[in-house]
Amino acid sequence: MVTGRWRTTSRALLRVIIVWAVSTVTMLALAGILPDFQLQSDDGDSPTRIAVTAAWGAGAFGLLGALVWPVLVRALLLVPALVLGLLVFFLNGSLLLIALRLIPDGRGAADPRTAVVVAAVMSAVASATSTALAVGDDEAYRRRLSRLADRRRRRRGRPGDDGRADEQPGTVFLQLDGVGHQVLLDAVAAGVVPHIASWLGSVPSSPVGEGAGSGACDRKAEEGGDAERRRVTTTPRARVPGHATPRENSEQTPERPTHRLTPWRTDWSSQTGASQLGILHGSNHDVPAFRWYEKDSGRIMVSNRPASAAELQRRAIARTGDGGLLTLDGASRGNLFSGGADQLALVLSIAARRGRANRSRAGYFAYFSDPANAVRTVVSFVADVCREIGQSTRARLRGDRPRVGRGGLYPFIRAFATVVERDVVVAAVLGDMLAGRTAVYADLVAYDEVAHHSGPHSRDAARVLAQLDRSVGMIARIAEHAPRTYRIVLLSDHGQSPGETFEGAYGLTLKDLVRAGCGLPVSRRAGRTRSGAEARDAARHAVLGALHRPERAEDDAAEPPARSSEPVVLASGNLALISFPDVPERMSREAIDRRHPALLRTLASHPGIGFLLVRSEEHGSVVLGRDGAEVPVGALADDGPLAGLGPGAADAVRRTDGFPHVADIMVNSMYDPETGRVHAFEEQIGSHGGLGGEQARPFLLSPLAFSAPVPDHAELVGAEQVHAVFRRWLREGGGPQVPLAAVTAAGAEAGVDRGVDVGTDIGAGAGAGTAAEAGADADTGANTFSGGVRTVENERGPA
Repeated sequence: MVTGRWRTTSRALLRVIIVWAVSTVTMLALAGILPDFQLQSDDGDSPTRIAVTAAWGAGAFGLLGALVWPVLVRALLLVPALVLGLLVFFLNGSLLLIALRLIPDGRGAADPRTAVVVAAVMSAVASATSTALAVGDDEAYRRRLSRLADRRRRRRGRPGDDGRADEQPGTVFLQLDGVGHQVLLDAVAAGVVPHIASWLGSVPSSPVGEGAGSGACDRKAEEGGDAERRRVTTTPRARVPGHATPRENSEQTPERPTHRLTPWRTDWSSQTGASQLGILHGSNHDVPAFRWYEKDSGRIMVSNRPASAAELQRRAIARTGDGGLLTLDGASRGNLFSGGADQLALVLSIAARRGRANRSRAGYFAYFSDPANAVRTVVSFVADVCREIGQSTRARLRGDRPRVGRGGLYPFIRAFATVVERDVVVAAVLGDMLAGRTAVYADLVAYDEVAHHSGPHSRDAARVLAQLDRSVGMIARIAEHAPRTYRIVLLSDHGQSPGETFEGAYGLTLKDLVRAGCGLPVSRRAGRTRSGAEARDAARHAVLGALHRPERAEDDAAEPPARSSEPVVLASGNLALISFPDVPERMSREAIDRRHPALLRTLASHPGIGFLLVRSEEHGSVVLGRDGAEVPVGALADDGPLAGLGPGAADAVRRTDGFPHVADIMVNSMYDPETGRVHAFEEQIGSHGGLGGEQARPFLLSPLAFSAPVPDHAELVGAEQVHAVFRRWLREGGGPQVPLAAVTAAGAEAGVDRGVDVGTDIGAGAGAGTAAEAGADADTGANTFSGGVRTVENERGPA
């Protein structure tokens, strides 16, 4: 026993000495390279004296980083994540200047700007050295995590090691934003996601490298009832445990899978706002799209804006009388909504709140408590920006089609999602597990961001999915050291459907088409397109017919009568909503025809549009398709105008038609069942938001320890049903049960964080979530008013 302790102590001491020595050499090298950084007196010193000075400086800097740095970060918890990430460099440089002042005889000096560079390099080198030394010492790493777990368990009043068996299992819900069921199957077959594949009991026999993409795989999955029981069977291998206990041996090879894969079907609005609100709060009623216009308040709701997210969460809690899925000892990380959790980090619905009660930013403490993490993240951030520039340049030189613009700020937006947000969110989840929390829900948005611009089956997206798989594997490994058993549920909120944009295919935007159908001026470029010309001709003839005037040559230049209001056109992937603000109620088809006689006919007959939903005074709500097809919503089936959209499309349309804030005209783009293509009304070649293809078919990967989500041959439909399944699983885990009134009261305080303690010492190498909070004060959504038709566009598109 004594020998073992001595060996452990000696190894730790040796690692400290080696890191100190490497830091000293680094400081000497930097002093020789940088002119504004010196480690000797003005009269000059011997090499030995300079080396001793460097050792003093490196040691003092290391001690300050270990003792002072965590205190500084805690004092800055109310600073936004992106600002804190940049501020880290200046604070780290300040610590270096203090360390240089502690060197005897004042032999150390540096310019403040140089100090920032020196501190960043030294932190990165020290962290890399420490990590390299720990690679072959798994037992030391396990002991360190166990000590962290014990510390957090004592702090939370949980039983010690002898009481672990009494602890009920916890649940971690990891959302891979935008990863469709078919994409996951392709990635498993191609070897892109070996950690996830191991949960299915198998992995590919020849895992591919970083250059492979999931799109290279043949599509063999069927979108039917039996598809939910499919499993990929290839060469077995040791797994990364999916629901790991603290005492489980991770090297053990299971004889059967640990998880089941189940596809589920989204609502008509196939986007994060609707799906995550339904999953976390049990209701996504009256969420018709990612963005929509509300006539009663005169405002535009956008799901990824803090004020809108807070209002949607408030409405869901009022409707269900329930605080949310995470109300009891839960944590919400990187989500649009809190789910009722009191432990919050990067949660958009509370980002607009200010004051001491809003401590959601405490979630980054785990990550930024180590200054080396910021250095590592910035290096990775820059690398990902360069990677995106290289990938987009190669795509342009190859002439890839379809393609959208990927310049401007997009490389930085992408890098934030794929690096910063992933790292912060994963670090917070690791801390939640070591703290023993009952339920954790985290969103990783990296794949969704890249797939919008590169395509859901592209190599670029596959590389990001492989990175997320490594983060999932890390979370599963850390679960073995948590103070309680954890069951990990992997899911997506929607998929993505590929296809050229509406503008790319037809030369004009939907806004242009609506303007032309209303007889309003359009740009010359749009007017020269076939669609624009046909729409303008139809509008002109409709106006002339309505006025009962014979057509004359001079009428070619005539302008249509002035209208009192122009339509608001909002795009949500391949779903668009058109509203007339001056009409307080939902405008009827007949009223639309009286105001704009050619509009509905122009839209319904366009080859890029699949169907329209409008309200008829005579027949109630109706769906309009091509060739004059008109079907009352009450008689709607999964054929006719909705043919090819899959089972349940008619039910999804009927449900949305009953929402109070459904638009005057709901527009769903065309869908080609043979190719799976849709046309996004935004600048996205991978889109979601409406009906059609893989976007409406996400996945649910759940431990076999839980009951099946739905009975055999049944289908899991809608985010609200997924919420009910998750509620059942939390009950199966033996979580605490309280009266509904108590849950409701807790839900009223859902946006208030009562303090966070996350894995302070884990941060490095974790993995990131949403750019939502960092962009909360500088929202990329912009209201643009052009020529009378008001449209809202967003660079990122639906969340």
